Amino acid sequence: MTLSDIRISTDRLIIRAFAPDDFASYFGYHQLPEVYRYLYQEPLDETAARTKFAKASAPKLVDDGDVAVFAVERRDDGAVIGEVLLKLANGAAEQAETGYIFDPAFAGKGYATEAMGATLDLGFSTLNFHRIFARLDALNKGSVGVVERLGMRREAHLIENDRFNDVWGDEYVYALLKREWQERRQAG
Repeated sequence: MTLSDIRISTDRLIIRAFAPDDFASYFGYHQLPEVYRYLYQEPLDETAARTKFAKASAPKLVDDGDVAVFAVERRDDGAVIGEVLLKLANGAAEQAETGYIFDPAFAGKGYATEAMGATLDLGFSTLNFHRIFARLDALNKGSVGVVERLGMRREAHLIENDRFNDVWGDEYVYALLKREWQERRQAG
């Protein structure tokens, strides 16, 4: 099975590779300033979005730095509401970074937590990573809640480690080991 063939169903979502018809939804949330508030970059214009979408549509995890991005589709209506990713941070150490972007119109309904739980399971159970970590802006309370609900542990608080539009930002690093994920799953 290739990464493009992955299709994971949860209670309310399907996590799958992006298809060409997904571009309108993808661009819809990638052009919103509120989506990029914590990403230390400007929202995408259509040209940049098409370039990024082409990369997102070809998930791969072969070399360090490769990224597998997956669409998050709502099962009841087929709406693409966001994306989740795994980035091969260090193949030799079996480590991946994870992240997500969601359309704010669908915020506050638990979709990010549900999708990220499936992504962690994919990373640990199918792709056999030893450690998965997430980096997020310390002010992003919603994302802090998502990773903490999933049992990820805060390993670092980096002070003023990034700068965007002349504003310094702090970053948290959260992580989870495969054995910790398995223990949480067995505990129920």
